[in-house]
Amino acid sequence: MSHKPFHHGNLRAVLLDQAEQTLREGGIDALSLRELARKAGVSHGAPRSHFVDRQSLLDALAERGFNRLADEVEAVIGSDAADYKQRFRAIATAYVHFAVTDAALLDLMFTAKNGNAPEGLRAASERLFAAFGDLIERSTEAGELRPQDPYRLQLLFAAVMQGIASLVTTRRISAEDGDSLVDDAIALLVRQ
Repeated sequence: MSHKPFHHGNLRAVLLDQAEQTLREGGIDALSLRELARKAGVSHGAPRSHFVDRQSLLDALAERGFNRLADEVEAVIGSDAADYKQRFRAIATAYVHFAVTDAALLDLMFTAKNGNAPEGLRAASERLFAAFGDLIERSTEAGELRPQDPYRLQLLFAAVMQGIASLVTTRRISAEDGDSLVDDAIALLVRQ
């Protein structure tokens, strides 16, 4: 009797795990539903019960990435650290670490492959940015940030983190230089 790498109800998770591994090892071009089915030991049509096409697989991977990063950011925001500067730095560090660890996944998350993203992907993305907004709102109320348009500040913070992450993952700068840039960015953002 052959052993299947999944049990009833978890084929989707197995396929997503395998897709993440393939994405890390071979990039987005290496992803195919047929190859994932082969690696999972199921018929080539089995993944279609969870992903109607390759794009829906990519959307599910991006959604998973946004949720994972949002979990990390929300954990930092909910931490006991009273110092908002430490929280911003911890978020930026977590973001850059995520980018270094899962560069291809982060690229997928921020690359528009489909103008009509599914609701789950939109919600996961909004959850991440809402977490940034929550910390900005709390920091402003505590007097740690200068009062200004919180949405613009949220976009600025995300853009700076994405830029630093991109510089590190493309090896334009070292991880140590990335940490230093994070410190500089937070110092400019949060009042001394």
